[in-house]
Amino acid sequence: MSTNSFGHLFRVTTWGESHGPALGATVDGCPPGVAIDEAMIQHWLDRRKPGQSKYTTQRREADEVRILSGVFEGQTTGTPVQLMIENTDQRSKDYSEIMDKFRPGHADITYWQKYGIRDYRGGGRSSARETAARVAAGGLAREAIKLLAPGVKITGYMTQIGAHRIDRDRFDWAEIENNPFWAPDAQAAADWAEYLDGLRKSGNSVGAVVEVVASGVPAGLGAPVYAKLDTDLAAAMMSINAVKGVEIGEGMAAAELTGEENADEIFLGNDGKPVYSSNHAGGILGGISTGQDIVVRFAVKPTSSILKPRQTITKTGQAAEIITKGRHDPCVGIRAVPVGEAMMACVILDHLMLHRGQVGENRGKIG
Repeated sequence: MSTNSFGHLFRVTTWGESHGPALGATVDGCPPGVAIDEAMIQHWLDRRKPGQSKYTTQRREADEVRILSGVFEGQTTGTPVQLMIENTDQRSKDYSEIMDKFRPGHADITYWQKYGIRDYRGGGRSSARETAARVAAGGLAREAIKLLAPGVKITGYMTQIGAHRIDRDRFDWAEIENNPFWAPDAQAAADWAEYLDGLRKSGNSVGAVVEVVASGVPAGLGAPVYAKLDTDLAAAMMSINAVKGVEIGEGMAAAELTGEENADEIFLGNDGKPVYSSNHAGGILGGISTGQDIVVRFAVKPTSSILKPRQTITKTGQAAEIITKGRHDPCVGIRAVPVGEAMMACVILDHLMLHRGQVGENRGKIG
């Protein structure tokens, strides 16, 4: 299986399976001199790890990261950084009954059709467990961004579970860390808790929408046509397990606007820099960052592993009924928040490095 890597200059390759001995990431191209240790990366992994509330899978993984290479005396050396996370709470027997059956909504059937072999223990490479490696790489990317563009801040949060949305009028950045849903709306979080508890007890699941904002990103990142910043962001978010749609800025809602409504008017600020009347573009014009907040939104489908009987077929083509046992997230979108943040960090760092390599400092002056 090829294509397990993403990025241009800051390049991340993830490896390992859900029920293998370990998984991790090899990060090539990290700038030298980035102050890093395992505790810095662990902070971000602790936000993603399972078993932290009744609304996520009860698989108990410490997700303790080890740095195996590329760091000396607390700094990156510029050589590949190898990050490893051991799996310690596998229950492969939970999946023995689906050895020959294909779970509806899962990649089981397509993996089998393509490769003629699949790791049925938790989904192997298609498992959301793979995202732990991305979060580890994203932790490294965040520290490198501090060195190159210290004003950048990346924050993710949930805006919707099922049909239940946050109220943007109650949006509170400080609330995001105060509830298990990373919701910027305390009332929505309380409503979601009751709703999701009922789904969890019934053995069902639901989808979600996650929004990730990068503020303080300098203007000029990205390039026209094939190296657009939004192209790479969309690809990065779409690569996350269970993601079925990605939007930048207004996204699909832009189709409902007129040109007059959608165009973000431009003014010259007191500091001599452009300011905008709005941010329908999500901080990106023509594939290049404007200096405004970069806003990315993605939709996560309902967890396909549910305790509801579903119809399927076996490898021999026989009709069968299946119930997926095991420990699964009733809403996988919850733990997708730190994953989206990590992917944003990796893409922003990659484009910071590409920009420095081609242009250096921005050349176009205004005023």
